Amino acid sequence: MALTQPADPPADAWRGAREILPIAVGVAIYALAFGVLAAQAQFSALQVGVMGASVFAGGAQIIASQQLVAGAGAVAALVAGLALNLRLLLVTASIREVYAGRPWWQIALGAHATTDESWALMLAQRAKGRPVGYWYLVGGGMCLLVVWCVATVVGVAFAHAIPDPKSLGMDFAFTAAFIAIARSLWKGRSDLLPWLVALLVVAGSIKLAGLAPSWSLILGGVAGAAFAGVTGDA
Repeated sequence: MALTQPADPPADAWRGAREILPIAVGVAIYALAFGVLAAQAQFSALQVGVMGASVFAGGAQIIASQQLVAGAGAVAALVAGLALNLRLLLVTASIREVYAGRPWWQIALGAHATTDESWALMLAQRAKGRPVGYWYLVGGGMCLLVVWCVATVVGVAFAHAIPDPKSLGMDFAFTAAFIAIARSLWKGRSDLLPWLVALLVVAGSIKLAGLAPSWSLILGGVAGAAFAGVTGDA
């Protein structure tokens, strides 16, 4: 359903930023966990901050850093991060009318600011009949970007202040953060088949084809995203 776009972009952006704050609290928690893990991968606070601002994809950053910690190599880490974020192509395509007719810089900004959380919040508000659109989406996304960057840098600083994070069980932070992200991505029964396809591909790649777990996870992510796109379950 097409809704009239708000006439006051700054106010709409601020409204999006304000209304996503409760969700931002949860984002901050696993951002801290990512910061701890990134420190174990020998990232500095500056590197993590720059990565967060330029990449801004929590799940992709976590899985890529986890691959580095596991010794999978830079190429495997990069491909793993890209594979996990394939779903955002489907997310942005589902709201393409939001970007229609806008200059390239606004399209780039909107795509960068679009997250699972900001996208879901905008759609939820539209379902209530509110005429929210591009600037509401950007405002929510940029709020999450600031929270993510600050919390990850704090996580790195915290990890560096502890002589041995593993002695406190903090090496589980990555796993816990990834579980939290996976839970936030689950939208209901419509996700069951794509997730099942991804799981079967991963298991088959490891057990039958003998692929390394890191590459099997990448293959499974691509297969699940492709299945969702073809069947319309995204």
